[in-house]
Amino acid sequence: MPQFTIDHRLVLTFRLLMGWTFLYAGLTQVFSSDFTVTSFLAHTKTFHDIYAPLTAPSIAPSLTFAVSWGHLLIGLSLVSGLLVRVSGVFGVALLLTYWTAHMDFPYIESHVNFIIDYHIVYAVLTGYLVAANAGRVIGLDGWLAQRRMVSTHDASMRPLAG
Repeated sequence: MPQFTIDHRLVLTFRLLMGWTFLYAGLTQVFSSDFTVTSFLAHTKTFHDIYAPLTAPSIAPSLTFAVSWGHLLIGLSLVSGLLVRVSGVFGVALLLTYWTAHMDFPYIESHVNFIIDYHIVYAVLTGYLVAANAGRVIGLDGWLAQRRMVSTHDASMRPLAG
């Protein structure tokens, strides 16, 4: 059994924390009949011309579905450690989108957050999880790699599962 170092403990802790953050958001959104992206996107400031059209009645239901289930699936992926490299990239993209949506340049959400807010911190942390191959630290990516379920002959699958 490999040595479980402090680095592994931190990677596992960060993966579970970010996973729970996405998972809880997804659960509350998927099981809430009131959740919609419309109210959030209608109040953007810096990039209002980009985000406001997404509140159109023809787009908002599909986008609401994608956001709520995206949160849920990213959270499940991070908590289980399965396909962390894939879900992490989508998580970073989602967090950077929220960062720009909350922006009233140079402030984010309020005058207390000058350029940097928790979305950037979460995005950097999620990017670190992708780079650190966090799914291999007590995760299903590591289990799959040990079981050689991802064939060494199928080079297209190796980047996904680590």
